[in-house]
Amino acid sequence: MAATPDRPSAATPRRKAGRHRGEGQWAAGHFTPLNANEQFKKDDDGLNVRTRIETIYAHRGFDAIDGADLRGRMRWWGLYTQRKPGIDGGKTAILEPEELDDEFFMLRVRIDGGRLTTEQLRVIGEISQEFARGTADITDRQNIQYHWIRIEDMPEIWRRLEAVGLSTTEACGDTPRVIIGSPVAGIAEDEIIDGTPAIDEIHSRFIGNKEFSNLPRKFKTAISGSPLLDVAHEINDIAFVGVRHPEHGPGFDLWVGGGLSTNPKIGVRLGAWVPLDEVPEVWAGVIGIFRDYGYRRLRTRARLKFLVADWGTEKFRQVLEDEYLKRKLVDGPAPEQPVQQWRDHIGVHRQQDGRYYIGFAPRVGRVDGATLTKIAELAQAHGSGRLRTTVEQKMIVLDVEQDQVDSLVAGLEALDLQVKPSTFRRGTMACTGIEFCKLAIVETKARGSSLIDELERRLPEFDEPITINLNGCPNACARIQVADIGLKGQLVMDAGGDQVEGYQVHLGGALGLEAGFGRKVRGLKVTSAELPDYIERVLRRFQEEREEGERFATWAARASEEALS
Repeated sequence: MAATPDRPSAATPRRKAGRHRGEGQWAAGHFTPLNANEQFKKDDDGLNVRTRIETIYAHRGFDAIDGADLRGRMRWWGLYTQRKPGIDGGKTAILEPEELDDEFFMLRVRIDGGRLTTEQLRVIGEISQEFARGTADITDRQNIQYHWIRIEDMPEIWRRLEAVGLSTTEACGDTPRVIIGSPVAGIAEDEIIDGTPAIDEIHSRFIGNKEFSNLPRKFKTAISGSPLLDVAHEINDIAFVGVRHPEHGPGFDLWVGGGLSTNPKIGVRLGAWVPLDEVPEVWAGVIGIFRDYGYRRLRTRARLKFLVADWGTEKFRQVLEDEYLKRKLVDGPAPEQPVQQWRDHIGVHRQQDGRYYIGFAPRVGRVDGATLTKIAELAQAHGSGRLRTTVEQKMIVLDVEQDQVDSLVAGLEALDLQVKPSTFRRGTMACTGIEFCKLAIVETKARGSSLIDELERRLPEFDEPITINLNGCPNACARIQVADIGLKGQLVMDAGGDQVEGYQVHLGGALGLEAGFGRKVRGLKVTSAELPDYIERVLRRFQEEREEGERFATWAARASEEALS
């Protein structure tokens, strides 16, 4: 009897239980079996869903949306369903997706390089007020996110965004996400090289292009020529870091395979120097490797970091050169260590042209449409037509004349946007949290804001650089593993034996200066109510025990578990 897929012949060796045919790598001929995400991508490219949104769903409403579009392809246009109100964190992993889905969406506006004009920011603010109940959060990837978006309003929202040169194209999904860039590209006095032309060319050639619209998972890019290493290059799938080659001059050092989530990995150098005009070609080669060789069988192993870890840098570079670039790359130097721990560009700084840029800190990235509109008006009134977002959930106004600086600073601070923030305002970040996110277990934004107030009151003289990152679940959208104090949301038991919101604590993570992941103290979990007490206690011990000039991360690595508890 001939063998069939269901019944092997006697001569066909039986597969061992649990074995599979490859890791879903297209280049190795492994196209099956498909998980649910790979199936809906095979059925229809995610970019095609926009037509259905505009011609069907916007007219028929939420109930008309196909399930594969709703929880899959709509991400290709920046849309996620948000969490239905009133569902507590204990039910996050228990309920079915349709039970968690609200009939409203989070919408992510893509802002490559964090670059905005005052006109664009004004439009973002107006959309927030008219269609998103005033919501507008600055993310740690330089985007702006709305909530409470109705599918019926999407055609008009796209029309307004695109009229001023903005988009939501591939802001989410298994795609090349926003390209983060130095927020002071082209203006900082100490810049090594301006990566803006490369960001623009990658965006114009490849974003929205079906050549790279079906990847195994998301693909994150960072490009910066700042010596401050200001784009968290170590945790991106690909990063181009400004360096000076002893023979060829300014260019970029190439890094691949960084990422966090539940299996964090620091990116690795390929040892290659890339000139500015070759960045888009090299970027296309690396993302091509990911598309063709990336692991598609299991979503949990579908990021580029797993392929890089398995192959190693030597093989990865060889495949890039031999199969994709068809030439050898130039060997190059590593970037120098930054001279300061803060790299968020907060404060008043002189530009190359003699004018000034002014960086300011909202609370944990939470702003609103009315505030964004006022920021745009302030910037315009003080002679600036340009602004930037940062990877620390901050904003910068560019091109301010010296005689306008004080007035602009006063206007920003009247909106509670601090140009000289406390360490705690400056260093605290938070993800979306349980308020809107379907993956979250605990509250983050309001908790982070109240934590800032408490720490400012309890430790008014504390001025050491410190980062406190709050995440609502294990997925690390707020980069908990690389914060001085990283807080991973989970349910914990309080002193009375009740299950309440709390956090697992990571201590001593860092980027830029000796990049590495934070330390987890065995059994250390803190309830939300205990959080201010705990952080105050740890920071006071740090002040008591630190050596001269010692950073928190260095102290946390050597401190006793008792000191960290």
